[in-house]
Amino acid sequence: MDFSLNNAKAQKVWVDNENLWLLLVDGRQLSLPLIYFPNLFNAKPEDRNDYELSGGGIGIHWDNLDEDLYVPNLLMGITDVNRKHKTA
Repeated sequence: MDFSLNNAKAQKVWVDNENLWLLLVDGRQLSLPLIYFPNLFNAKPEDRNDYELSGGGIGIHWDNLDEDLYVPNLLMGITDVNRKHKTA
């Protein structure tokens, strides 16, 4: 099985009080601290659960929260926190 970024597609997403979880199509499971995603961290549970997968799972979109995540970036450790505070 190819565990590269080419297979970095989510098939399931869920959020608990501390983490954003992804189950990828190749069987990998990824957990990221929810605090890394301020829009999700501050959202109501029902808004966190109202997402859609785009591009066959390569993207995750929360319409009510105006939040978009790119799954390959998450595997490389690129989150909202370090993306927004990156210095040039």
